Amino acid sequence: MSRHSQSTPTPGDFARAYQTYAGLPPLAGLTEFSQAVQPGLSVEESVRRLKVHHYALKRLHQILIARITGEPIYELKMAFSYQAHVLAEHVAALRTRVGEMREPPLGLDKVPHAALEILFDEILQAPTTAEFLLGVYEVALPAVRAALVRHRDDAHPLADQPTRRALRFALLEIDDLLDYGHQAIIALVTAAERAAASAGLTVLAQALNAAGGMDGTIPATAAVPGRFHSREKFRFDGTPRRDSRFPDPYNMGVNAEVFLYDPTLPADGKVLMMFYKRLREIDVPEMMASILSETPDKPWGYYRDMTRQLWDEARHAMLGEVGFVSAGVDWGKEVRVNFTWSLGLNTQLTPKERHAVLYFIEQGLMPRTGKRHEWEVSIAARNPLAATIQDFDWADEVLHARVGRDWYVNDMPSPHEAVAYGDRCWSKVLVGWENWRAAGLTQHQNWWAELYAGYCDRHGIEPDPRALAFNVSYQTVRADLKDIAASG
Repeated sequence: MSRHSQSTPTPGDFARAYQTYAGLPPLAGLTEFSQAVQPGLSVEESVRRLKVHHYALKRLHQILIARITGEPIYELKMAFSYQAHVLAEHVAALRTRVGEMREPPLGLDKVPHAALEILFDEILQAPTTAEFLLGVYEVALPAVRAALVRHRDDAHPLADQPTRRALRFALLEIDDLLDYGHQAIIALVTAAERAAASAGLTVLAQALNAAGGMDGTIPATAAVPGRFHSREKFRFDGTPRRDSRFPDPYNMGVNAEVFLYDPTLPADGKVLMMFYKRLREIDVPEMMASILSETPDKPWGYYRDMTRQLWDEARHAMLGEVGFVSAGVDWGKEVRVNFTWSLGLNTQLTPKERHAVLYFIEQGLMPRTGKRHEWEVSIAARNPLAATIQDFDWADEVLHARVGRDWYVNDMPSPHEAVAYGDRCWSKVLVGWENWRAAGLTQHQNWWAELYAGYCDRHGIEPDPRALAFNVSYQTVRADLKDIAASG
């Protein structure tokens, strides 16, 4: 070997030794030249993997949405609502990136591999909460994460930087989802439940192996398995279920809106009632999940925006919980949070009719007597936490009105008819007030007086006699204060 060839640096050596001006970080801080001189994935392969990620996150979004209504545990309903929102946002980002890479038509509705379809169908129909948690957080999401990491590491750091950015943000939040799922499994899944789920989990593992991992980059080591839980087609069940902290879910004995809009009643009592109203919004995700699950073939913007609203409503419910905690109220023992609204809409109306009712209610919250009134009540009560809650609740409802205009009103003859139709649809919902009482499902107990008296005692407040005496139910007055005929 000549002296000249021995002193000539290789391309790799030159890349490692290459210096930027004044030692500034190279290539906008994205990578080093030693990495940038490597070729990375082609556009075709990067897009192929993006489409697989898109399919996986979209299916997980649908699966979480479909679980919200029937999942009894309140905390899981809230977590699934948030996680579905996060996944919907990342699905939108992946769709955008695919569309930037010479792709129209996008072909995003194609199933990447038959085994992946079985994998997600099996999780969708997991018969227990334990098996569902194990399927999502110990099988599907870890496989998604591994595929995202492989794609991030294999993609060219400069040529395919927009893809790597989308993957980076997705990984940040998927790690959060996995952390929550890990903690949920520790808290809820027993050894016996894990053992009982083993047959279903084996099918999931076989499906992943047959697909070559979530992204098809690993040699397949199994044949596509037969279906286990998903032999029958999935059917969404709109009947809401609640855990043991909701012992009287048919109770309609306390009309929060009548109390709130009575000018003679005290502001501190109204704040307490607003915390109840917020926590009671648990039934909005339960209802919106039914709309999303039973409304196919819409643009992804519809599912993204509606899931954002669903998450906002879940967040409002948790803000009500926060409010009660701040007030020293054990809501599971002192408050009777019902599910009659989501039950009625889910079981008696079509998805479009449910959306119409939702929009009608939102429009009723826009005038001065709506969300602004609740914020003003919080200010009058000198309760900074309640004011913060209602300030953001009001802002969220303005956003929700826009979502309604975009995805509901645009399909109606006019805005006026959109509101009128929602009113008519709500009036169609039959409330089984007397039937529920006769069947022993509830006695429509007025729990308010005891709650208010206990709150006043704990805080050294003299109870207002008018607030203590409040005894108006939902038997003949709807939440929008419209009189209704008692139904049996």
